[in-house]
Amino acid sequence: MLPTKKTSKSRTRTRRAHHALKATNYSLCSQCGQSKLPHAACGNCGYHNSKISLDLSKNED
Repeated sequence: MLPTKKTSKSRTRTRRAHHALKATNYSLCSQCGQSKLPHAACGNCGYHNSKISLDLSKNED
């Protein structure tokens, strides 16, 4: 079946009003001050949390 009446542009755009992209939330790294995603390691210095220590150096045996 076809619609009885044409849907207006304003009704269509009102329906799609919530389809817009949300702005990405950034936080500052406490170590270097670079912006990073929250709950993620810093892309600049690799710092994540003072309680967590990661040893990323490779041991060549």
